[in-house]
Amino acid sequence: MTTKITARLAAAASLAAACLTAMPTAASAAPVDAPAWQACPASPTIDPRQECATIQVPQDYQDSSKGTIDLAVSRIRTAKPALRRGVLLLIPGGPGSPGLSRPSSQARRLPQDVLDRYDLIGFDPRGVGQSSPVTCGLNREDIAATKLKPWPAPGGDISANVAWSRRIADACARNGGETLRHISTRNEARDIDRIRSFLGEEKISYWGVSYGTYAGAVYATMFPQRTDRVVLDSNDDPDPVRVGRGWLANYSVGVEDRFPDFAAWAAARDNEYGLGADPATVRRTTLRLADRLDQRPIPWPGANPGELNGNALRDTLLNALYSDTNFPMLAGLMHAALAGGPLPQPSTPPDAVMQNTAASAAATLCNDAEWPSSIRWHERQVERDRAKYPLTAGMPVNMGPCAYWPYAPAEPPVRVGSNGPSNVLLIQNLRDPSTPYSGALKMRQAFGDRARMVRVDSGGHGVYLANGNACGDDTVTAFLTTGRRPSHDTLCPKTTG
Repeated sequence: MTTKITARLAAAASLAAACLTAMPTAASAAPVDAPAWQACPASPTIDPRQECATIQVPQDYQDSSKGTIDLAVSRIRTAKPALRRGVLLLIPGGPGSPGLSRPSSQARRLPQDVLDRYDLIGFDPRGVGQSSPVTCGLNREDIAATKLKPWPAPGGDISANVAWSRRIADACARNGGETLRHISTRNEARDIDRIRSFLGEEKISYWGVSYGTYAGAVYATMFPQRTDRVVLDSNDDPDPVRVGRGWLANYSVGVEDRFPDFAAWAAARDNEYGLGADPATVRRTTLRLADRLDQRPIPWPGANPGELNGNALRDTLLNALYSDTNFPMLAGLMHAALAGGPLPQPSTPPDAVMQNTAASAAATLCNDAEWPSSIRWHERQVERDRAKYPLTAGMPVNMGPCAYWPYAPAEPPVRVGSNGPSNVLLIQNLRDPSTPYSGALKMRQAFGDRARMVRVDSGGHGVYLANGNACGDDTVTAFLTTGRRPSHDTLCPKTTG
């Protein structure tokens, strides 16, 4: 909730049981009551080849008396069964993002050589979408984009953030239900292993993106011998103490790394948008506009909240930096705001989606690790961060609901490590606003010789098949289809032309 969730959502918002951590055997590869596949509900975005199934997984892996919950799974089978290697599980980001439709969306993008060799497998993580969804029943104003990431008030005051954090934690304790207590990355890794077992696979390959890199890294640590070919794309820092708190803090660095790309783009189009003829001027314009909107917001019908204030602009900026394709939208909004309006129509996810994502994301973050609860400590963090990283105005280190979460983590965070086969490929943009390169290096360090990293001289969030960098794309495709990885960490140069 106080994470990447709203950017990955609104740009949209733990010790393994011995029987589950044992090395795989021939028996463990057999399907356990194989799922009944059927056609997915019809939708213009769903490939007609995609099938859906529901499996049951333990609600609490350490207490069978808690019963089971539903996990929604999907697949598109390999185009050429004779070439089939196995399954490629698509691990969604967030936390709190659904993944049931990902086989359909990725089947339209993946190279044919990959589609020939793998069944594409998608799933909604526990508590998300069709997988026993959770909600905290939050007030609508509390799921506004400027709340779900804890933007301080103008001047840096965090008292409203403190009150909001208490409200969210109290609502989740009151309305969240039993499942909310058992949403964690450790349990997502266990769920992934149940999917593997239900599919009858001894090993799985997977492609995890954003938060999915951390979930994938946890799986590779808990179940190392059950991994085949692992691609982790746009990597989280796996710091075993901070976990999600570190991901949020990394926004400060990521936005500063990435903003020069937008500033250069806008400066080259100063005649169209009027934001400045050079990158330095575009930066000054951005900061001054945000400050002005702090004092004099502009009505923004259809948005939540219904105005463009300074934090709404900052939040839109952060989300826009995920892809160059968002730059015209951001520049157009700023141009309109400088003129005093009218503003373009906002794009806002349905409230039900925001409610589900907010609850499941908060549960993951808060159940994974302890968070500091001192208000004064957060005030000092915000003050320092605002001075050093003005584009994010202290939001990344501000207080959130985890400070008041009603449940203590049931297990410690996983310490990602180097024990296991050398079968991990990390791919990372150098200028990622959400999972910055500096944090990805920590993932590389944690894996040691299990991993190789491909750095791509590009900006944005998401690398493989996302930026048009043939070097990066070809390296991942070769790994998935042949198992061939670079012998050492490599750099893919910026695409030109």
